[in-house]
Amino acid sequence: MRALIVSVDLGNPDHQAHADEFAMLAEGAGADIVGTLIARRDRPDAKFFIGSGKVQEGVAMAQAVLADVILFDQPLSPAQQRNLEREFNLRVVDRVALILDIFALRAKSHEGKLQVELAQLQHLTTRLTRLWTHLERQRGGIGMRGPGESQLEMDKRMIGAKIKVLRERLARVERQRVTQRRARARGGALSVSLVGYTNAGKSTLFNALTRAGAYAADQLFATLDTTTRRIWIEGAGAVVLSDTVGFIRDLPPNLIAAFRATLEETVHADVLLHVVDAASPQRDEQIAEVNKVLAEIGAEQIPTLLVYNKIDKAGLQARAERDAHGTIARVFVSAVERAGLDALRGAIAEVGQIAGSNDPNSQTLQSE
Repeated sequence: MRALIVSVDLGNPDHQAHADEFAMLAEGAGADIVGTLIARRDRPDAKFFIGSGKVQEGVAMAQAVLADVILFDQPLSPAQQRNLEREFNLRVVDRVALILDIFALRAKSHEGKLQVELAQLQHLTTRLTRLWTHLERQRGGIGMRGPGESQLEMDKRMIGAKIKVLRERLARVERQRVTQRRARARGGALSVSLVGYTNAGKSTLFNALTRAGAYAADQLFATLDTTTRRIWIEGAGAVVLSDTVGFIRDLPPNLIAAFRATLEETVHADVLLHVVDAASPQRDEQIAEVNKVLAEIGAEQIPTLLVYNKIDKAGLQARAERDAHGTIARVFVSAVERAGLDALRGAIAEVGQIAGSNDPNSQTLQSE
C-alpha cells in the first residue's frame, strides 16, 4: 500500500530519531513509503494537528504520489482524524493505530491475539462516531429518522459486550500464569525476564542463551508472545528465562493495559535483563523509555542488569562492568556472535544471589 507519511516536528531535539522509528513502523506494517511531509509547529492545531496550509500541501502531495493511505506520526484525536480524512479523502492512520496494526500482524499465540483485539476495540470505541457521521448529518429525512444514532448505540453495545468477553478470557489466562509461576517458585528456579526497547536484540539473546528457536528479526515488535525456557547456569542453578514484548516511546496506554497479562512475567521476575542496543545513538533515551514503562507496570524495584547488546556493530569489547560499590552493573555482549555470554551468565548468577537474599537494603542495579 502506497503511504504518505506526515511527520510533525514539535521542537523536540530527537525529532529525526522519532521520524526514522516511525518509518520503520510503517515499513513493518507493509507500507510502501512514497513521500514524507514535514510539518513544524510549536503546538498541535486543534482541528488538523498541523496547520491548514500544510494540510493543503499534503493533499497535493498525496495526489501527486498516488498515495493510498496517510500515516500520521503522532496520536490524533477522533475529531482531528475525521477532519484530516475529509480533506485528504483518504484513510488516515495515526501512530497508535499503526502500532496496533503491527501488533495484530505479529501476534501468533491465542493470548497475544486476544490482547491485540482488546486493545483495538478499546481504541475503536473512541472513534465510532467517525464511522456514522454521514448518517447523523442526514438525521430527520425520509428513511433516515434516527438510524445513525441507533446504529451507533448498537455498535457500542456490541463492542462493549465483546470487550467484556475478551477481558474475561484474559483473566483466565492470567490465572493460569499465576499457577505456572507458583509451580516454578516451588521448584526453586530463579526467574529472569528479558526486557528492553523494541529491536534491541532480546530474542536473539534469548536464543543464544537457551539455544531455542524463538522468532528473531531486524524489525520493530518481532516478538509479541512471551516465550519461556528453563536453562542451567553455573552458580545460579535452574533459571527460567522469559522473552517479552519490546517497548517503544509513547506506547499506547490501552496497549500496556491489554498486555498486562504478558507483562506480569516481568513484574514477577526475580531479575530483569534490560537489553540495550549498544549501537543505537538513542540508547540513553531508549533506556529511559523502558524504565518509564517498567515503573508504570510496577516493576521498577526488581533487581535489573543492563545488557548492552550488538557490541559487534558498536565496536565495543565484551566485558562486565561494576559500579562504585563493586556490584556488577553492566555486561557488554554480542548475541549474534555469542561474545560475552559467559560473563552474562556469571552476572545473572551474581545478581540472582542478591535477589534471592531478600535483603531490603539491596539496591536495584541501574545505569548511573
